[in-house]
Amino acid sequence: MKIKRVNLWECDDWKSLTKRSERTIDSVTNAVSRIISDVRKNGDRALIELTKRLDGADLEKTGLMVNQVEMKTAGERIDAGIKRAIRRAARNIENFHRINVPKPFLYRTMRGIRAGIIVRPLRRVGLYVPGGLARYPSTVLMGAIPARVAGVKDIIICTPPQRDGSVDPVTLFAATEAGVKKIFRVGGAQAIAAMAYGTETVPKVDKIVGPGNIYVNAAKYLVSKDVEIDFIAGPSEILIIADDSADPLFIAADMIAQAEHDPEAAAVLVTTSRDLAGRVNECLKQLIDGCGRRDTVLRSLNKHGLLAVARNLGQAIDFANEYAPEHLEIITENPEKVLPMIENAGSIFIGPYSPVAAGDFITGPNHILPTGGKARCRSGLSALDFTRLPTVQMLSKAALLELMKDIEALAAAEGLPAHVKSVGVRVGEKYGN
Repeated sequence: MKIKRVNLWECDDWKSLTKRSERTIDSVTNAVSRIISDVRKNGDRALIELTKRLDGADLEKTGLMVNQVEMKTAGERIDAGIKRAIRRAARNIENFHRINVPKPFLYRTMRGIRAGIIVRPLRRVGLYVPGGLARYPSTVLMGAIPARVAGVKDIIICTPPQRDGSVDPVTLFAATEAGVKKIFRVGGAQAIAAMAYGTETVPKVDKIVGPGNIYVNAAKYLVSKDVEIDFIAGPSEILIIADDSADPLFIAADMIAQAEHDPEAAAVLVTTSRDLAGRVNECLKQLIDGCGRRDTVLRSLNKHGLLAVARNLGQAIDFANEYAPEHLEIITENPEKVLPMIENAGSIFIGPYSPVAAGDFITGPNHILPTGGKARCRSGLSALDFTRLPTVQMLSKAALLELMKDIEALAAAEGLPAHVKSVGVRVGEKYGN
């Protein structure tokens, strides 16, 4: 392992240190564009042919949609411990995201004027869940439950089938617990196209959410002019702020846990202690040989791993804000005092017993988060992503009269005389005067 080590005060430009994976969608855009065009033109037939060619599954035998018998019996085919964990995670996620549902209001801005918002959920949402040989029940819960608590009535899932055309029963059980009734055995760019434009079987949705590989991200980008999406997420990342009170074993374990996601994942420690950085490095060497995805972890740490020593805690915090990580852990003597100084992070984990793994699965906040520095400008998925907030304005005649001169002045400044007339006719002036 050759993880990069630096002293932050010796680096004139932190830009190179905050650089993540250079993997972009450009390399697959043409291929994905052809898939989208095929689905738009040929509908279900394209989905069947693409799934057979790319996933090896024959959907003519199974049908595109998972039937109700498969959904209802999924729980009979999985371990009781998994079911218990899914149910607890579902409860925590629902409890957390229900608080985030915005409330309507009407507020008196001045005498005779009330203004506010009403809350309306999206009509239909599509959730993409990676699948095939993998299973991601936590992604099912993180995507579907916030939509349901926001009031979305129609939530569909697209997920790649296994070679025999089946969908993993754990995924199906999680979907049932999340309140999803329609699941389609379609993955990749073709699934995104189907949800964006609709086919004979897959309905067109108002918004597509959920993580995926480079082909899925390229498809989401290409259809975003026609359908709303959450965001384009890249490889996973963690940054840990730590001082000499931190346990190096905890930090090394969390860095490896993030690195096992993807060879392009990023794991970063920024610490005020040179000694801690050295001990974390030693722990990483010891733990890597015992981890199940050793090659993936090694490639990730060698390419995007970083052990950075800061002159003081303030410099460590400055670097973290510049990095704007997807996941940020604060393992310092007084982590809650650091929190108010954090500006840019997707999800923050405070203290030594708050690993990212807990948030990935079960604590409640969402694990569908911005990556690549996008935490500077947006948050992770929440109930807010599934609502619209139309504004409401109600004026009395007296209030309109009081505002009339100001409206006239602003309309004249912008060269919009008809705006003035639309007010004048309401207060007794003849149109055209």
